[in-house]
Amino acid sequence: MHIVAIDQGTTSTRAIVFDEKGAIVASGQREHEQIFPQAGWVEHDAAEIWTNVQAVIDVAVERARVSASDVAAIGITNQRETAIVWDRTTGEPICNAIVWQDTRTQPLIDELAADGGVRRFADLTGLPLATYFSASKIAWILDNVEGARERAERGDLLFGTADTWVLWNLTGGTDGGVHTTDVTNASRTLLMDLRTLDWDDDLLKAFGVPREMLPVIRSSSEVYGTAVGTALDGVPIAGILGDQQAATFGQVAFGVGESKNTYGTGNFLIVNTGEEIVESENGLITTVAYQIGEDAPRYALEGSIAVTGSLVQWLRDNLGIISQAPEIEELALTVEDNGGVYVVPAFSGLFAPYWRPDARGAILGLTRFANKGHIARAALEAVAFQTREVLDAVVADTGVPLKELRVDGGMVGNATLMQFQADVLGVPVIRPAVIETTALGAAYAAGLAVGVWADLDELRAMWREDARWEPAIDEEERERRLARWRKAVTRTFDWVDED
Repeated sequence: MHIVAIDQGTTSTRAIVFDEKGAIVASGQREHEQIFPQAGWVEHDAAEIWTNVQAVIDVAVERARVSASDVAAIGITNQRETAIVWDRTTGEPICNAIVWQDTRTQPLIDELAADGGVRRFADLTGLPLATYFSASKIAWILDNVEGARERAERGDLLFGTADTWVLWNLTGGTDGGVHTTDVTNASRTLLMDLRTLDWDDDLLKAFGVPREMLPVIRSSSEVYGTAVGTALDGVPIAGILGDQQAATFGQVAFGVGESKNTYGTGNFLIVNTGEEIVESENGLITTVAYQIGEDAPRYALEGSIAVTGSLVQWLRDNLGIISQAPEIEELALTVEDNGGVYVVPAFSGLFAPYWRPDARGAILGLTRFANKGHIARAALEAVAFQTREVLDAVVADTGVPLKELRVDGGMVGNATLMQFQADVLGVPVIRPAVIETTALGAAYAAGLAVGVWADLDELRAMWREDARWEPAIDEEERERRLARWRKAVTRTFDWVDED
């Protein structure tokens, strides 16, 4: 039997067909438009995303030469926090989706933080007050789309992150669509209590979000409904995980202290803390790692970095110094080092461990000697430096030193970046044989629910190492580079004024 994973990401949507050994059989992928109406605003067309979901399913199934009867289940993984609001009756979104990177809701965040600070709701949610999460995005839509609040309060509007939008449409949409999310995605809204795994009335009141528009919260591995109207008609949908939790699942990081780092549009480090909710004192997020059926939920600490892979896209699309993303490595290798240049990509402020919405991106240390090769190298180094700072926060919170780092995502094919990452961390960096761990994790969750795999031990046994990078610099050189980086970061603070 096969499992199909739908990976609805920030820049594209993919469908990947996996076999019973967790190997990729075939895939389909389609990018969607990134919409930037003004500075700080990032949007997606949710209708375009659903069209793309249908298209990539068709492509993947055709390439794999399988039919619906050959597929045991569908798993869904998705860009988290992105807010979609649509009409229950027509199925039409009432506006563009507001993407997780969007910062337009900072005034509301500031207003809420004035009473209790940015950690006002952290005891309940594990999250700081930030534009990153869904709640303020929903509030903005209700307050800025004409008639939206009244329609929501009447029960005419539905909210969902991308998983919910895909599930609702895949199970029939206006004709019986299932309006559900899983615990991992719900834990990223600023509206769910980490302990009860339910929407919290006080949080709903604080953000002005009607409960009527919210999906039912369920586990990450169970049958939610059945697909209709696609090449997968009749196949159960049985797994949902937010993309970073899905990557953790795909890396089989099921034990306490086990971790992974995903290099995508942003970077996301997750460390499993088991059944214990660990409150960070060092700028990390406490989140739900996964929940399998009726089992107790597993929690995690997460370090979220807003801009890594999207920095390479920016060099390609905005500056034009490369024409394709993979060229960044070749360009970086035209120089011996960064030439004293540092890039701090605070395009949406700084996420973990700083949480500085007032920061903005900067290229520092420029001289007449600097060229585009130095900028390319500094951009790759920025990815590694940001990851080091998040890992330092993890060690400070847990008291457990890092022994190795398992990595995945689109950028881990860049050997120059991976070597620099090992150098900056001082521990081995390990890439698995299947680097599409986000989709793999969604497939695993779905397969567990329908009995394709018996338990977590069976999944652990399928993990394979593909490549390893060992540190190649000494501690003195490592600290020298880190000191320069930290100096550069501080230069980006306090850039945004109230006016």
